[in-house]
Amino acid sequence: MIVAAWITFCACRSLAQVLLLLSSSKPPPSFWETLARVVSGTVTMGNSCVCREDSDLEDHYHGSSRAVRGQARRVDQGTGAAVDTNETRSSRPRDPVRPPRRGRGPHEPRRKKQNVDGLVLDTLSVIRTLVDNDQEPPYSMITLHEMAETDDGWLEVVQSLIRVIPLDDPLGPAVITLLLDECPLPTKDALQKLSDMLSLSSTVARQDALSPAKHRNTTAVLGCLAEKLAGPASIGLLSPGTLEYLLESLSSEAHPTVMLFALIALEKFSQTSENKLTVSDSCISERLAVLELWAEQSDYLKRQVGFCSQWSLDNLCELPFLMEFLKDGRQFTYEKVNLTNINAMLNSNDVSEYLKISPTGLEARCDAASFESVRCTFCVDSGVWYYEVTVITSGVMQIGWATKDSKFLNHEGYGIGDDEYSCAYDGCRQLIWYNARSKAHSHPCWKEGDAVGFLLDLSKKQMIFYLNGHQLPPEKQVFSSATSGFFAAASFMSYQQCEFNFGAKPFRHAPSIKFSTFNDFASLLPNEKIILPRHRRLALLKQVSIRDNCCTLCCDIMADTELRPCGHGGICMECALQLETCPLCRQDIQTRVRLIAHVS
Repeated sequence: MIVAAWITFCACRSLAQVLLLLSSSKPPPSFWETLARVVSGTVTMGNSCVCREDSDLEDHYHGSSRAVRGQARRVDQGTGAAVDTNETRSSRPRDPVRPPRRGRGPHEPRRKKQNVDGLVLDTLSVIRTLVDNDQEPPYSMITLHEMAETDDGWLEVVQSLIRVIPLDDPLGPAVITLLLDECPLPTKDALQKLSDMLSLSSTVARQDALSPAKHRNTTAVLGCLAEKLAGPASIGLLSPGTLEYLLESLSSEAHPTVMLFALIALEKFSQTSENKLTVSDSCISERLAVLELWAEQSDYLKRQVGFCSQWSLDNLCELPFLMEFLKDGRQFTYEKVNLTNINAMLNSNDVSEYLKISPTGLEARCDAASFESVRCTFCVDSGVWYYEVTVITSGVMQIGWATKDSKFLNHEGYGIGDDEYSCAYDGCRQLIWYNARSKAHSHPCWKEGDAVGFLLDLSKKQMIFYLNGHQLPPEKQVFSSATSGFFAAASFMSYQQCEFNFGAKPFRHAPSIKFSTFNDFASLLPNEKIILPRHRRLALLKQVSIRDNCCTLCCDIMADTELRPCGHGGICMECALQLETCPLCRQDIQTRVRLIAHVS
């Protein structure tokens, strides 16, 4: 009886609790409802995350069959500053429009995934508004980098780059290089999966000939990976199928932009010794010889193909197939080009190996993942001077005037107009650059074939920029830091190219005021005009005898300077003045001391 009474009491109490709950206006959430709220982010649990398999990324992928470091350093000022780490861990709700743009800590869960194609296109669109070297990259780029931390995520990013970058956007290939260069190195398994997914072959290269964007993006990805990887990883990526695909992309039936990036990819694969032999066996020389004839084409896209073909034949001739080709009668371009009337050209002696300069010394191109700079051989201190540039690619270039004190950091994204001693015109983003700050100008975006004019009036201390003869208001800010020692100079984002005219031929849009040209006043010795192919220049360098007490940087002037406070030496004062950190220990340089005892 006692047990029966106890059971009855418990049952009545449970029934009363149930009736009380049913009478309330807001019933408690079920387990599934609570879980759904957690996943959707409506329940605060710190930094919530969504597994990749559960995100909309997978659904989208299966349903759709995807400068700055370096160039990336110029970032949109409108995207806001990074949020402090402690603040991001607080319980305050985040701004859904401007999430905190920062790296993920080692113990933090991943951010909720967004549509990867949308992130890629967002990055492409924001590139034109990147204006500050010191700000963090845009949120879309950081999110893509986080995705790429895993093999599956890296593959998603690469596939999206191939899938969604449009053919007609001049910055598309540069964005591919920018994103892949900043992403973590892929693992061997990820590369194998990518090869399996792409399944490249000559047959694939012939497919979708009327839709070349996919092939252009694929060859751009291959070229970027070939430059980023080395050794066995690069060798494994250049499989027989990949080689067939790239060679077929050079056929006359292919779109010129596909040919261009296939050629660049083969060039970068050839930087690995074993791949050189693989490319050698393909007998590519005959195709390059045909494409080389496009170097003077009026079609600027074909002109790029011709430029790169000629550069490959000249600079990769240590490859066996090119050695045989040269034996059959082809001369190096520098041996047959007529430089008689050229007295000023681009200085090939103080540029990095990544910048390609034509044998005429008047055309330059960058195909590397860095912001390469070049200047003219002639320097001016007084008078009025003018030169013109023909735009061959319509992407990001900063062209203008620099001085002997200008400092360019190609891998950090600093070029012409990024210090107080230079000023540059940017026709892609419609900006004027000075001291790493920009302001908008009224010219339309430049396009292939446009003529950009640069006037320097040292008597009035002003610079004037022209686009097809239409001038902008004078720029004078650089003269607060420099008044003499000016060079014509330019910086190039990836896959950009232009041609300089220093007065050796008539200008297309000469200004109405009286001016002088570099070509009329400069002079170069015959041997100074020769721009040697890379392998021949290296051979000459090996024959140079360097004194024991020479500067370890320029290998020319006596090493007589010590850096303080670190105390490292072995450099000359001229090189020391161009450094901000010690090249050995990377410590900031406070003073430079000339050691008189070292002077003989």
